[in-house]
Amino acid sequence: MKKNVLILILFTIVKFVLQYTLVSPEYDLQRDEYLHLDQGSHLAWGYLSVPPVSSWISWLIKILGDSVFWVKFFPALFGALTIVVVWKAIEELKGNLFACVLASLGLLFSSLLRLNMLYQPNSLDVLLWTSFFYILIKYVNTEKAKWLYWGGIIFGIGVLNKYNIAFLALGFIPALLITKQRKIFTNPHTYGATFLALLIILPNIVWQYNHGFPVIHHMKELSKIQLVNVDRFDFLKSQFLFFIGVTFVILFGFYALLFYKSFEKFRFFFWGYAITISLFIFFRAKDYYAIGIYPIYIGFGSVYLENILKNGWQRFLKPVCILHPLLLFMPIYNLAFPNKSPESIAENSESYRKFGLLRWEDGKDHPLPQDFADMLGWKELAQKVDKEYSRLSKTGNTLVLCDNYGQAGAINYYSNKGIKAVSFNADYINWFDLSKKYKNLIRIKNRPEDELEETGAFFEHAVMADSVTNPYAREKGTVIFSFEGATIDIRKRLRDEIVSVKGRTSTNAQIENIETDK
Repeated sequence: MKKNVLILILFTIVKFVLQYTLVSPEYDLQRDEYLHLDQGSHLAWGYLSVPPVSSWISWLIKILGDSVFWVKFFPALFGALTIVVVWKAIEELKGNLFACVLASLGLLFSSLLRLNMLYQPNSLDVLLWTSFFYILIKYVNTEKAKWLYWGGIIFGIGVLNKYNIAFLALGFIPALLITKQRKIFTNPHTYGATFLALLIILPNIVWQYNHGFPVIHHMKELSKIQLVNVDRFDFLKSQFLFFIGVTFVILFGFYALLFYKSFEKFRFFFWGYAITISLFIFFRAKDYYAIGIYPIYIGFGSVYLENILKNGWQRFLKPVCILHPLLLFMPIYNLAFPNKSPESIAENSESYRKFGLLRWEDGKDHPLPQDFADMLGWKELAQKVDKEYSRLSKTGNTLVLCDNYGQAGAINYYSNKGIKAVSFNADYINWFDLSKKYKNLIRIKNRPEDELEETGAFFEHAVMADSVTNPYAREKGTVIFSFEGATIDIRKRLRDEIVSVKGRTSTNAQIENIETDK
């Protein structure tokens, strides 16, 4: 086996090891992950929150046993494959081992470790962007029509994974038109590949049509409530931090695309980046939406650096370039990942506080970073709901109704009683089973308010059964209410609320903290 292949295999192994060790076992899954996993039990060609590909992977995870191992496996796999694709792109650009190793280190010790830590569409999104760029490079080098069709397949799957990939098309079509590579549009196979992509996307378009195009409403709400608060300067600042260990490599890549003769035919990649990033800025996109564009530019920059550092004293800079990603990653490793117990972080919080990592959305400092706290308390919630469900279900059908998708998904994932919790939030609003007449209700509430009085009026017995007590959990204080012996058929009230929520033209609930948005 060739040395290059062995080193690439080593990188993929290290990638998997890191992804499985970055999260301390004290932490549960993150709230968004539960929603995506539950979609695997409700296969469809579309959802309110995301396109369908993640649901297919979730279905496969269930087939494989539904364990945390497999939940972590797929984002790690997509991250490892991103390294492989960039490695192959570098070889296509006539790069050698130094360029491959430099790019792989830059990808390995980067924000992709955070991204690939969670089971969300983002990891596959980055892989598909990178794969599409690799296919473009292959087509430019060979002009073989098969690469156009492969591009159509990858783009079609990309749309079914995350609508964000539309920015790729919006950025690179004009970039191709203003360079010599505009000749691609005179090739009839380009339109054959476009038609193939549309065929792949078509089932989702039909689903959107049948459901009143919720993606349009969702994007309007997202823009009105979340994206309007995005600071464009912060967006630009983040672009330099995502791959901080090889930011200099990306900048060399931009320079090479403009002035390096060997890359002249790839110059459209420079303009593609410029236009795509401009669109992200114009639409106030979240910073991480753009992560998928960078891996291929690390490849371009690595090949160029290999070329200019191959002779004279410059060759002594190669070890510096190789060490740079690792040296910058080491201090980040201690702060950016939930690799310490909550107690340890709380006891040694000064470093986190110094960098503002303990500041939550409410503007206050807390014992843990907010995203770490969002990975605690879920098992506790499910276990306590299981206990109450076991008692109530002896007397009749029991519905578990939650305030948000994180609660419903976590209960469904960790429950040992086969509970199918629902919510009026996110996709759960479409998953109510109203064929059953419910005698009992377990209500999960973020805030107690007057729940006992209001809902208790329709039941014979009402009690506050328990609550989430983990002091570090974002869900701390979430209350479990138990209602026994319904005096009315609660399905009518459920139907009315479902119709009311679906009929609203504006609701924060439908996009509450869903970070996997289009």
